[in-house]
Amino acid sequence: MPRARKPPDFYRADTMHSDDSVGLLFRRVLASLTQEVDRRLAPHDLTHAQWVPLYKLFRGECTTSAELARDLQLDPAAVTRALDRLEAKGLVRRTRSQADRRVVQLALTADGRRVAPIVPAALAEVFNAHLAGFSADEWATLIELLQRMLSNGEALREAAVGQRA
Repeated sequence: MPRARKPPDFYRADTMHSDDSVGLLFRRVLASLTQEVDRRLAPHDLTHAQWVPLYKLFRGECTTSAELARDLQLDPAAVTRALDRLEAKGLVRRTRSQADRRVVQLALTADGRRVAPIVPAALAEVFNAHLAGFSADEWATLIELLQRMLSNGEALREAAVGQRA
């Protein structure tokens, strides 16, 4: 369980600027990544709302619509709409669990298994292009720093839950 540490004072209300805001920079980098992946996957008739679930299914990271909604931090209705489109394209199949009819199992169709590998290939190309000029050590440090920030955020959430209990 991550433990909250005393935060540094890199930012102060009176000196905050958007050009060095971690949040704004993350948002801009994510937007740049997403736009470029979308551009590369458009010829395959895949939108962001479609290629993300397709990728998650391809990697075996999610097998139900509820898992997909939780993992993507989306409401179930948004996931259902994306799955409707993927199913209409013949890329995904949904089936009700025999053990619990509330559970919707997801699987790639044969066409889905053919198309899905295009997604990680596009992601790798786009990520590598955005990391141009980074050394292997800098890339590893970036990953480590981002993971540390996520861990700190998890510690904050756990502390907040502990305070409510």
